Amino acid sequence: MHSKHRSALVGAAALIAVGALAACSGGAADPGGSSGGGSAPTADVDKAAAAALPEKYKENGIKFASDIANPPMEFYDEDQEIQGFDFDLMNEMGARLGVEVTMNQQAWDTIIPSLQSNKWDAIIAGMNDTEEREEVLDFVDYFYGGFGILVQKGNPDGITSAEDLCGKKVAVQKATVQGEILTERAKDCPSGTTITLVELPSELDSQTALRAGQASAEVVDAYVAAYAAQAAGDGEFFELVTDPDNPAGLNPVYTGIGVLKKTEGLAEALQLALQAVIDDGTYQELLDKWNLADFAVEEAGMNRATSGE
Repeated sequence: MHSKHRSALVGAAALIAVGALAACSGGAADPGGSSGGGSAPTADVDKAAAAALPEKYKENGIKFASDIANPPMEFYDEDQEIQGFDFDLMNEMGARLGVEVTMNQQAWDTIIPSLQSNKWDAIIAGMNDTEEREEVLDFVDYFYGGFGILVQKGNPDGITSAEDLCGKKVAVQKATVQGEILTERAKDCPSGTTITLVELPSELDSQTALRAGQASAEVVDAYVAAYAAQAAGDGEFFELVTDPDNPAGLNPVYTGIGVLKKTEGLAEALQLALQAVIDDGTYQELLDKWNLADFAVEEAGMNRATSGE
């Protein structure tokens, strides 16, 4: 059910590089990172979650790293304020823990190393929970979705399934799981055809290439594709290739909040906070707000890529 497409990574250098393998991430990023929007707790503190939180976070708050140009998960609005499902969820979890939380811009390909250098405390960035990443991170899983196929409005190349990508140019963001999946799928294309990847630095670059006709389709996380089809140009530029049998997208995997394995107590506290947000109905309200109900999880899980839950 929970299919994974992985590269074989070994050694210490690979553990650092694993941050570049991925789920969808956002657009061009400031390599140094910058402070994002903060939040003051507004909901009732969950006693169990707050009690599990290590003392240093009670004193200093929790600093989350994110590649923020990734709507609808995290993005800047026209007033340069951070918005999105991840941002709202982070704030609600901070409220249950009774601490201040911040979302901080970090380039996608350095997002795991930024934790390893103690720059930030955790990652919330639409990051897929994969077996490779679990060598470095513990994941608090809060989302379940696959990839979607975005095409130009009117679908000029008549793409109706992943099989139709054979013989086509397909835009993807560099260093993403989608690129790996398509490389594997290309091996099954009819003789004489393949999938030609157009790999670009950011998700927004990939959309631009599709809109300009430099690719026949873009493959990206299903929720990003759905948002782009609805929001970009008020729905005038793109449409989503839908598969009624796979409402959460193709090849679905879990998305989670990443915490370094050596960081004692934080992942467990975040899991309790997430469960509190699920239990009181706020989680469902946020999913509905961002039109993401197809990607819900029933409970806060941990490291589901390897646990098989």
